[in-house]
Amino acid sequence: MKQPSESMNEFDDNGNPAGGFYKSNGIDIRWQKGPLGRGEERVEPNGAFVENVIDAAIGRLKHYQLSKFACRENELALEHLNAAAELMASRTKDREERNVEGTHEL
Repeated sequence: MKQPSESMNEFDDNGNPAGGFYKSNGIDIRWQKGPLGRGEERVEPNGAFVENVIDAAIGRLKHYQLSKFACRENELALEHLNAAAELMASRTKDREERNVEGTHEL
């Protein structure tokens, strides 16, 4: 049975992602609001990133796979989540190489 959830995603005045939240049974995510900046102007995160949520799901499924609940479906889900994590890391690497990571620049 699917748990009820509540979510809201915000944009700033320029149409950039600007925080929001996701809540469900046992989950309360506050999304990062604003860019982190670069160099001396870099700030600490004030919320979660998609990568954090993917990593949490990977960790939980790995835990299941060490238990009597290990199954092919979990294995396949892990493959897809790991692929998603790799894509997000590739995106970050590309943005770092172009010196736009931590900004709202494309």
